[in-house]
Parts: sequence; structure tokens; C-alpha cells
Amino acid sequence: MALLRKLGLTLGKWTGQPGARVQQDSGDPEVRRVREAAEAADWATVREVLEARSEKEDRTELLWAVADTAGVERWIADVMEGEPEAPLPRLVAGIRHVSWAWEARTAARAKDVSRSQFEVFHARLRTAEEWLYEVAEREPEWVSPWYGLQMTGRGLQVGRQVARRRFEAAVRRQPQHLGAHQQQLQQICDKWGGSHEEMHSFAREAAFGAPAGTLLGQLVAIGHIEQWLSLDRGEDDAYMRRPEVTLSLREAAEHSYRHPDFVRHGAWNQVLNTFAMAFALAGDRVSARECFQITEGRVTEFPWYYINGSDPAAAYRATRSSIGR
Repeated sequence: MALLRKLGLTLGKWTGQPGARVQQDSGDPEVRRVREAAEAADWATVREVLEARSEKEDRTELLWAVADTAGVERWIADVMEGEPEAPLPRLVAGIRHVSWAWEARTAARAKDVSRSQFEVFHARLRTAEEWLYEVAEREPEWVSPWYGLQMTGRGLQVGRQVARRRFEAAVRRQPQHLGAHQQQLQQICDKWGGSHEEMHSFAREAAFGAPAGTLLGQLVAIGHIEQWLSLDRGEDDAYMRRPEVTLSLREAAEHSYRHPDFVRHGAWNQVLNTFAMAFALAGDRVSARECFQITEGRVTEFPWYYINGSDPAAAYRATRSSIGR
């Protein structure tokens, strides 16, 4: 709620507009199906759903639906034992251990994380690395293990050069992989030892180096939100209201969701939610309203949890109200 106050927003009455609720998936029915199968320890269905979605189609969302399900770490061990040569169970186990590791660490600042939490965090990440490397060796064309290794690498602090090689390995296999680019942006941002300048340069190069209509335009908006988050109150708003920030957001929007080639698939709604927040912070009410109209109350946890971690939908509603839509 502190960031909600930082924005100067209040939760007012909203009438005549679509309600807002957190969308648990992109609208893909297979996401719910695979999540329910994971909850039921139904490996046959989990495998069927994952195998039906090729790596080239990007099955990141499906994998995370499984990985964020409590208890997967228990039953997937039996699957791996029964299928010792199969890469898919190891991929699921590896991604689950990434999620499980961050559950142990929590989202608290490092100074507020106990030594025992860090020990569990690192142990689970090392296990994830072992299985993800196995998958990468057995399936050299798969991007998913390298995406997972980007996250384990940041948690284990493998260093910038190793992190960069993992990112490059991912995008060699799938050049427009949004998740891989999001992870690399985090790797080089100021809070992880990089710099604002490097982060913005990477975001623009990735976005405008991709074909028009790309989801990667989101990186530009994320970069500005990340810098806003890093600044003290007063300085943050002054930064976002700079004309060059608004201009860069508009340029990215034109190359991304405003382009005729933009297709509403995968993480498209998260892209629009991110631009909605960035434009609202920048004071570009017209552009922000456009994004809110397109999302129609379908809220993604990212980036709204930066404002209200316990209720992203409340942050969405408050911001929408603040721009007078």
C-alpha cells in the first residue's frame, strides 16, 4: 500500500465501467487445464498439454502454471524416477524448483531474509540448475531450460558474463522470447547491479530490433517503471513526467500494440497493462485510457503488484480512476 500512497491514489467508487479482476492466465483454456492437472498430480494430462505446445510456440505460461502449483515437487520426483531418460519431467521439476526457491526467499529485501531462508533458496536453485542443464543437453533446441537458467543464475549470482551467455542461448533458439528478454532486463537494471542507462539501451534495442507489432515493446515501459521505482518520492514523478519519457513510451507503443501487425496472443494483455501503468505515471491520460479500454478490466499481476502487492486489481482500479477515464 505504500506505493499506492506514493502515487497519491485512492480507491474511489467506479461506476459505469468494467469491473477489474486479476486474470490468472491469458485466456488460454489449456493453462487452467494444466494447472488443475498439476494440482491433481495427473502427470498424463500435464504431459499431454505440454507436448501439444511446441517450444517454438512458447509454452512458458503453461510451464509456470505447473511450476507455481504447490506439491508438484513431490510427485514429479516419482515421474522422473519412472522416466529416467525423458527430458520433460526434468524441465517441469527444474522450473518448479525455481518457483519453490523464490517461495522460500519471499519478495522481502535481502536484509530482511534470514540465513536459513537463503540456504533453502540457494539449495533449491542449485537443484533446478542441475535438472535444467540436463534438459538443455538432451534437447538442444529447447528455449525453456535456458529461460529457467536465467532465473537461477540471478538468484545464485553467477555474474554478468554467465548471465549474458544464458540470455543469448535463449534468444538463439527463440529470438522474440518475451520472458527471456524480461529476465535479461532485470539482470542489468540498477537494483541487480546494472544501471539505468544500460537497461534503457537494452530495452530500446530489443524492442525496435524486433518486427513491428512485437510484444517486446513492453520492455521500454518496464524500464521506465523500474527507474521510477528506484527514485525517492518527488524525484520519481519528476522523472516520469519528462517529455523524453513520454516520447519514448509513445514510440514503443507505435512499434508494439498500436501497430496493425500486433496480435492478441500470449502475454499481450500484460503488455497493455504495463503501458497503462507507465502512461498513467507519465501523465499521458489519453494513451493510458486507450490501454485501459483495451484491457477491459483484465488485470495482470505484473506490473500492478509494484503498487499494491496484496491486491493488484485495486492498484489497477485506483490508477484507472486517477486518469479520469
